[in-house]
Amino acid sequence: AIIHVVRCFDDDNVVHVAGSVDPVFDKEVIDTELQMRDVESVEKKLQKLAKIAQSGDAAARAQVKVLEEVLQTLKAGKNVRVLDHSPEQREAYADLFLLTAKPVIYVANVAEDDITKGNEHVEALQAAIRDEDAKLIMVSAAIEAQIAELEDPEERALFLAEYGLQESGLSRLIRASYELLDLITYFTAGKQEVRAWTIKKGWKAPQAAGVIHTDFEKGFIKAEVIKLADYQKYKTEQAIKEAGKMAIEGKEYVVQDGDIMHFRFNV
Repeated sequence: AIIHVVRCFDDDNVVHVAGSVDPVFDKEVIDTELQMRDVESVEKKLQKLAKIAQSGDAAARAQVKVLEEVLQTLKAGKNVRVLDHSPEQREAYADLFLLTAKPVIYVANVAEDDITKGNEHVEALQAAIRDEDAKLIMVSAAIEAQIAELEDPEERALFLAEYGLQESGLSRLIRASYELLDLITYFTAGKQEVRAWTIKKGWKAPQAAGVIHTDFEKGFIKAEVIKLADYQKYKTEQAIKEAGKMAIEGKEYVVQDGDIMHFRFNV
């Protein structure tokens, strides 16, 4: 994924390279640079496929057809991610890792006073990305800089509350990134350490176990699962068991975000 930070605040003391604040123009400048890079990649691929397609190879012809549509889109000043391609069609250019095909999050960097309500710059940027499969979040770099200096969690919470916020911009950006990439987190908790593991949303328990070690997936027997809310409420594993809040799940269990898991396996 791509994170594109765009200036959406007015401040005469912070000079803009173009002389004025125009987030849509800034976005288009970066888009053009990325599109030019992608055009180069697609054209090279088409050159390699030309002779194979001319020989009558059906797969090559199908790939060329998709790539020509991609090239036409790029030359029209549009990003590849706007194309409504099937997974099979996307395979035609998957090996090119096209920059404009990647999902994107636009981060609107706003002034402190605009962090909850936004402004005309944010509205313009939102309108410009309406046709893209993109997310937009507002962050104030000025606020984030002050948060970074606060080490005490309670002080941070009070500081954020003054701006009507519950979490920092960085936390919201991480959350948005996970959502965009269909990722979730589950935890393992032992006497020595607690670890977070990132997996794809929709993965079943054996797949999740395989992230720790392939043997866990191959020899998966069952998983002991505790919900995060229950851990926060009951504090200890023993109390959770006594309350009947520990679930025993099998191979078909779909892991949920925040699950605390202990795997049983045999190899």
